[in-house]
Amino acid sequence: MAVMAGNRQYESAADLPHDIPIFPLPGALLLPSGQMPLNIFEPRYIAMVDDAIASDRIVGMIQPTFGSTFEDLHPPLCSIGCIGRIVQFAETGDGRYLITLSGITRFRVVEELPDEKPYRRCRMSLDEFSDLSEPLNGEDDVDRDALLKTFRAYLTANNLEADWESVNQASNAGLVTALSMMSPWGPREKQALLECADHAARADTLIAITEMALAEANAPSAPVQ
Repeated sequence: MAVMAGNRQYESAADLPHDIPIFPLPGALLLPSGQMPLNIFEPRYIAMVDDAIASDRIVGMIQPTFGSTFEDLHPPLCSIGCIGRIVQFAETGDGRYLITLSGITRFRVVEELPDEKPYRRCRMSLDEFSDLSEPLNGEDDVDRDALLKTFRAYLTANNLEADWESVNQASNAGLVTALSMMSPWGPREKQALLECADHAARADTLIAITEMALAEANAPSAPVQ
C-alpha cells in the first residue's frame, strides 16, 4: 500500500532521500499518517524550510535526548524520529512560517552530517520500519473499547470535551495516531509511543501511560509533617 503525503506517494525507501534535514523539538510527536502544524520562527529553521520547499519538502522530526534544554543549541538526539513532508505552507508577514507536516515513516539516525547548513542534517535508515509497506500493521488488534474507555476517563478527570462524531468515525489506526499525537505526556512517553512496533502496541502503551497518570492524579496526598 502506498503512503500518501501531499501529492506524493511513498512506497519504499527508494522514494525518499537518504540525507534529510532534522528538526529537534522536545515533546513533539509526529507519526506516520499524522498531521503536525508547526510555527517556524528561528532563522536556522526558516532556512531549513526554505531549502525543503525548494527540493523534496522533506523534514525529519526528532526529539533531543531527555534532559536537554532549549539553551543547548546542539543537543544530542534520540536515535529514532519520523519523516514528514510539508503539505501546507504560509507566511505570516512577520518573518514566521506556518507549516503542516504529513508523517510518512519513522527513521533511525545512522550518522549526523557535517555542519554545511545552519540547521542539522542526518543520514538515516528505514530498514527496521514497515510503515511504508504495512501502514496498517496491528490495526485489527487495537483494543478500541479499552482505548476509548481510558480516553473518556481522562476527559472526565480534566473537564474536557471531545468531538465524538469524529472519534466514532475514525479508523483504529487513525484514532491511535491522533490520540497519541495530541496526548499531553512528556518527551519520554512520546518517544515510547513513537517506537511502538505497531498500532496495537501503541494503543496499549497509550492506555498504560494514561491509566498511570490518572492513578497518580487520584492518589491521596501525603500528609504535611
